[in-house]
Amino acid sequence: MQYTNLREILLLCLFISGLLSAQEQQQIEGRITDINGEPLLGVTIWIPEISRGTTTNPQGYFSLSTPTKSKLNLKISFVGYISQTRVIKENNSFFEIELEASATALEEVNLSAKSRIQQIEALAYNVDVVDAKKLHHTSLDIGHALDRVSGIRVRESGGVGSDMQLSMNGFRGNQVKVFIDGIPMENFGSSFQLNNIPINLAERIEVYKGVVPVGLGADALGGAINIVTKSDFGNHLDVSYSYGSFNTHRSNINAIYTAESGFTARINAFQNYSDNDYNIDVDVADLETGEYFPNQEVQRFNDEYHNETIIGNIGVVNKSYADKLLLGFTAGQNYNEIQTGARQVSVYGNRHRRGNILMPSLKYQKEDLFTEGLDLTLNANYNFGKEEVIDTVNRRYNWFGEFIEYDSPGGELNYTHLEFQNNNGIANANINYTINDTHKLAASNVYTTFDRKRENLLSEEAQIYSQPQKTTKNIAGIGYTFEKENWSITTFLKNYNQVTTFEEAYRPVGSEYGTVAYRPKRNTFNDLGYGAAATYFLTDNFQLKASFEKSFRLPEPNELFGDGGVLLQGNNSLRPETSYNYNFGAGYFFRIRKNHQVNLNGNGFYRDAKDFIRPRLNQNQVFQVMDNLADVTNLGLEAEARYSYKDKLSAGANLTYQNLRNNTRFESGQTRESIVYRDRIPNIPYLYGNADATYTFDSPFNSKNRVSFGYNLLYVHSFYLYWPSLGSTKLEVPEQIAHDLSLTYSFGKKNNFQFTLEARNLADANLYDNFSLQKPGRNYTGKIRYSF
Repeated sequence: MQYTNLREILLLCLFISGLLSAQEQQQIEGRITDINGEPLLGVTIWIPEISRGTTTNPQGYFSLSTPTKSKLNLKISFVGYISQTRVIKENNSFFEIELEASATALEEVNLSAKSRIQQIEALAYNVDVVDAKKLHHTSLDIGHALDRVSGIRVRESGGVGSDMQLSMNGFRGNQVKVFIDGIPMENFGSSFQLNNIPINLAERIEVYKGVVPVGLGADALGGAINIVTKSDFGNHLDVSYSYGSFNTHRSNINAIYTAESGFTARINAFQNYSDNDYNIDVDVADLETGEYFPNQEVQRFNDEYHNETIIGNIGVVNKSYADKLLLGFTAGQNYNEIQTGARQVSVYGNRHRRGNILMPSLKYQKEDLFTEGLDLTLNANYNFGKEEVIDTVNRRYNWFGEFIEYDSPGGELNYTHLEFQNNNGIANANINYTINDTHKLAASNVYTTFDRKRENLLSEEAQIYSQPQKTTKNIAGIGYTFEKENWSITTFLKNYNQVTTFEEAYRPVGSEYGTVAYRPKRNTFNDLGYGAAATYFLTDNFQLKASFEKSFRLPEPNELFGDGGVLLQGNNSLRPETSYNYNFGAGYFFRIRKNHQVNLNGNGFYRDAKDFIRPRLNQNQVFQVMDNLADVTNLGLEAEARYSYKDKLSAGANLTYQNLRNNTRFESGQTRESIVYRDRIPNIPYLYGNADATYTFDSPFNSKNRVSFGYNLLYVHSFYLYWPSLGSTKLEVPEQIAHDLSLTYSFGKKNNFQFTLEARNLADANLYDNFSLQKPGRNYTGKIRYSF
C-alpha cells in the first residue's frame, strides 16, 4: 500500500465521516454553572432512556447527540450540588443550568455521581488519570502526553517515529504494559506505537503504577497504561492537522455515527510524516584521510519517517443482546530510515525498515447478562502484518554525508533484506459481578499467541535454523472487592503461563572445535501472583491508599528473538522476572475561599525484583540485548501539587526520585562480592519532574472566543551510562532541561474550532534520553482543529 494511496483514503474517510454525521439526529447542548455564574467542570449529564452521557468541559459546556425521540430526560448530577432533571424536547436543544450547592450532598453522593476520571482516581490502586480531551488542541502524541505524568519518563532515540521506551517508577519498556480500551497492544507492530498515536484518539489515559487491576489481565511488572478511546455512541466529528519544523506533518480524523436503530459506524485515521533533519553535535572523521573533526554541528540525512493508519468499526449498540458489538479492521503502514545504531558513532545512509498492520478485531460488551450485576466484555484481534529490515547498499558513511562505496555485495551493518511476519493474536475476556453495594467479584483471562515466520531474501541459508520462533502466554486472574462507606479493599490472584519454542545451537560431543548443530528447545513457565489494594477516606477530601502485588513479567518475543536487526539482539535464555511491589500514597484537596482549589498528592513505593530484565549494549556496542540481573531493589517517592482558579488558571508541578540499586551481592559462580553490588542501576534516570501552567481568558477581540497560554518545563537529572564502580571515566547522559510554550485561540462558546501555536525546547538545549543519541533542538508547530 503506497503512501499516496493511504493519503487518498484519509481524504475519503473525511468525506464519508461528514456524510455520516449529517444524518438525522438531535444535538443537545448546554452550559452548567453554579449560582454565581461560575462554570462547573466534570458535571455528569446522563440520559437514562438511551444509556448515554457525557461531562462538562472547563468552561462548563457539554454536547451530546441523541436520536429524535420524545420523552427523554436529561439528568444532571455533581458532587456537592443538588441534582436536577430536565425534559428534552425538539424545540429546546440548548440548556442553561445553574446548580445549587447542598450542605448534605457530599454525605449522600457515591461514585456514580462523579465523573469517570474522579471514579478511577478514587480507586484503591495507585492510579493517575490524564484527561486527554484537554490536550486535543495540541500536537502531542500519546507518548509525549504521558511524559508529563509524575513517575513516568518517555525516552526516545531521536525525533518523530524513533525508538521509544516508557519508564514508570524505574521499570521500563515491556515491564510496563499498554492497553487500548483494555486490549493489550502487544501484537500491534511498529505501525501502532505510543509516539505515533495522536492524543486525539484518546478520551482519557489511565496510569496504574506498580499494582495492576485484574481487569487489565497482563504480566505487567511495573504498572500498566490503559488508553480509553471515545465511548460516546452519538454523532461526532473531530478533524485536525498540524505542520511543524523539520517538515513534520500530522493529521487526524475521528468520526462516529449512531442511528436511532442502534447501528453505529466509527472511523479513526491518522498519519505522521517528518524528515527529522534536525542538527546535532557530533565528532566526525574524514573517511579518506582519517582527519578528526571534534564537536561538529551536522544535519541528520537518513531519518525520514512516516506512518498512516486507519481504524474502522461497524456494529450495533444498546441492543437486548449487546450493549456494544463491533467488528473492526485496522490497516496501517510505516517507513523508517535508520540513521544510527545504539550509539551515535554509528551512522548509516541507506538502512531502513518498513512494516504494516492488517488486523481484524471483535469487541463485545453486555451489562446485566442473564442476571442483574453480571457484566461481560470480550475482545479479540489477530495481526497479519509484516516487518522488513533492508540493508543492501555496501557503503561506509560519516556524519558529513560522505561515503565510500564498495563493489562487492554487502550492507552498512549486515547484508540483509529481512522479512518477517509475526502472526500474533490476542483474545481476552472480563467478567464483573456486583453482588450488592458491598461485595464485587471480577475475573479475566488473556491469551496471546506469537509465531514468527522470517526470511532473508538475500540468503536462503541464513534462515534455515531460525525456525521455529513461537511463544504462547496465558494470564488468568480473579479478584474480590469489599466496599463499605469510606473503605474499599480489593484482593486478587493471577496465574502466569508461557511456552516458548525455538532452535538451540550446541556443539555435539566429540565434534571438532567450531562445529555447530541445532536442536529443538521448549521452555515452559507457570507460577502464581497475588496482591491487594485498599483505600480509606479520612474525610471527603483526604484519601489514603496502599497496595501490594507479587507480579511476574514474561519475556516478550522481541526480547527472546530480536527485532530483526534494527536495534535489539535476541536472547532466548532470558528468564521471567518477578517483583514484590509496595505502594503507599495520600491525596488531599482543599479550597481557599470558593474559587481557589489546591490538590496535593504523594506516593512512596518500593520494588524488590528478581531476575530483573534490563538492556545492555552487545559486545560491539551496535545493538542492545536484554539480560537478567539477579536482584534489584527500588525505593522511591513521587509528589505532585496543583492549583486552579476558576476556569482561568491551572498550574502544577511533580517530582519523582527513585533509588534503583543492584542488590546482587555475588554474581553467578563467584564467591567474592561483586564490585557493582549496591551500585545505582545505570542508564536509568533517578530524579526527574515537570512543571506546567495554563492561563485562559476571553479574547479581547470577541468575548465569545477564548485564548489560552501554556507553559511546560521538563527536568531530568544526569545519570550514568555504565556501572559507576567500573572504570575511571564515568560516561553519563547529561542533565536535561526543556521549556515549551503554547498559544491556543478557540472560536465560539463550544470551542468547536481551535488554532494552536507551539514552541518546544525553546532554549535550544541539547537533549539526550539515551547516551549520545541527540533529540531535536528548538522547533515550532501550528495546529488547526475542528470538532462537533
